[in-house]
Amino acid sequence: RGLPEQLIGQDPKFYLDHKFAGGCAPESSLAPAALAEYLRCFRNPDTIRGSCEDYRAAASIDLEHDRADRTRKIETPLLVLWGEQAFVHRHYDVLGVWADYATTIQGHPVPSGHYLPEEAPEAVIDALTHFFSGFVL
Repeated sequence: RGLPEQLIGQDPKFYLDHKFAGGCAPESSLAPAALAEYLRCFRNPDTIRGSCEDYRAAASIDLEHDRADRTRKIETPLLVLWGEQAFVHRHYDVLGVWADYATTIQGHPVPSGHYLPEEAPEAVIDALTHFFSGFVL
């Protein structure tokens, strides 16, 4: 295990409290059951390792994959959601960014910070329901 895994594993609750405090919209509150489930999962070393590996990949192999796919566009319709109080909303034209990567995009911000499903579950469910209702199975 690396340093991040060791530090997170020593006090998963501290790590999660810090992570959510920095990413959630100020007025949002995560359901106690959701917080308890995060804590249960982050007491498992495999969860911590997987989370850390996701961040490591984003700063390494994912960049190589992105470069290799740069000339290709996703042709499957995409629904893009983001938090209206999140960093990406303040600093990016989210749909404009995704237009470089996909041909058919729709989306909008939801009333949340970084953790959309946890902070605004109804808005996420409504957006997904509306998006998928446009497809015939």
